[in-house]
Amino acid sequence: MSLHQFFLILRARYRLALLIAVGSVLLALVVSFLLPRQYTAQTAVLVDMRTPDPVAGGSLAGVVAPSYLATQVDIITGDRVAQRVVSMLKLDEKAELRQRWLAATEGRGSLQVWLADSLQKRLDVRPARESNVINISYKGGDAHSTAQIANAFAQAYMDTNLALKTEPARIYAEWFDEQAKASRSKLEDAQSRLSDYQQKAGIVTSDERLDYETAKLGAISAQLTGVQVATTDSQSKRNARSDSVAEVMDSTLINSLKTDIGRMDAKVQETSVNLGPNHPQLQRMQSELAALRQRLVAETRSINASINTAYQVGKDRERELMGAVASQKSRVLKFNKDRDELNVYRRDVEAAQRAYEEVSKNASQTRLQSLTNQTNVVRLNTAIEPLNPSSPKTVLNLLIAAFCGTLLGIACVLFLEFKNRRVRSVEDITAILELPVLGRISSARMVMSKSGNLRLPGPGRLALGAVKLGDGKTI
Repeated sequence: MSLHQFFLILRARYRLALLIAVGSVLLALVVSFLLPRQYTAQTAVLVDMRTPDPVAGGSLAGVVAPSYLATQVDIITGDRVAQRVVSMLKLDEKAELRQRWLAATEGRGSLQVWLADSLQKRLDVRPARESNVINISYKGGDAHSTAQIANAFAQAYMDTNLALKTEPARIYAEWFDEQAKASRSKLEDAQSRLSDYQQKAGIVTSDERLDYETAKLGAISAQLTGVQVATTDSQSKRNARSDSVAEVMDSTLINSLKTDIGRMDAKVQETSVNLGPNHPQLQRMQSELAALRQRLVAETRSINASINTAYQVGKDRERELMGAVASQKSRVLKFNKDRDELNVYRRDVEAAQRAYEEVSKNASQTRLQSLTNQTNVVRLNTAIEPLNPSSPKTVLNLLIAAFCGTLLGIACVLFLEFKNRRVRSVEDITAILELPVLGRISSARMVMSKSGNLRLPGPGRLALGAVKLGDGKTI
């Protein structure tokens, strides 16, 4: 079907399409007026994941925001919050609602659960985009009760959120209290055993002698370490070349002699050019140069001799200190052996003390968490009584009805047309008869003119059309 055929069909049956469209609009208008008015109240809460815990000190910064907000939405729409709203508003005490429950369930089940399920069906909870705000909407037939229930859901959620934090902490606090009593009993037993052993062995708590002997051993060991370092350094210097030792290279006298030797060597080289080898001045300068070199060798040997002496002294001191360390170590080990059993009792006491302190700390922290009344949820606004109903939306319903009625009218026109096909254009004849069109005659009514002749009612119509034959002739 071409677009031209479609418009011809629509023009021929436009009354039917218009009737269906108008009927749809009227039906939507009637239904909109007959439907009960529904009001929607909305409130919002902010879930701040950056707020630190006032007791534990931690925060929810590492929690993934979308999953955490989805969990909060599930809590708001859950049965626990809805049943808390029923209890807060005392809906289960209203006789009208009880009669509805009896009529709907015949007394089976729980009234509170039935009311909570009814509230959940009218509740809409959605998190805002790219923020930590959760919007809570409730739709009902009464504007006042709608706002009241929306606010009740927000408050019930905040109370439930607080309860979810305090109830586990309360259970843990009771358990930690029992563990603290047991840990304290173990600590008292360990302290009693330690005291009995001290009295039996005659060992005081603070042993200054052991501390003195231990400090003495540490001092001797430190001296031994220092002597070993110095001895090792002296040995490395002995094995090195005499002119590369640090003492030789850093000696002011040796550096001064090297400078004088270099200067005198330069003078000798310069003088030997002008004077002969037997010249007294040249020989005197050569003698001075040889004396300087001998003095340099002597100073170097002296430094090396002092390094050897230091090495021998260090080795002797090292042997003395090693014997002193061994003797002092035996003395300290003897004292430690006497106190080994005492240290076992001390460790038992310390372990019991640490366990008791850790349990007491956890018990105190969980007890404070169970008593907290702060959450990370803040009410942003309060739902107010809506002035205008949110549904039915008459204008939107009429627009939808007009659009759907128009489509339905066009569909009905096309259905009737294809059910009882009519010839409305040349294309229809060609499609139905599958024959070529030889000519076209326009239909028109003739009217009588004042002169008694037949004429057409208008200049645009012809009583008889010109017929075009196949060979191109016109009659």
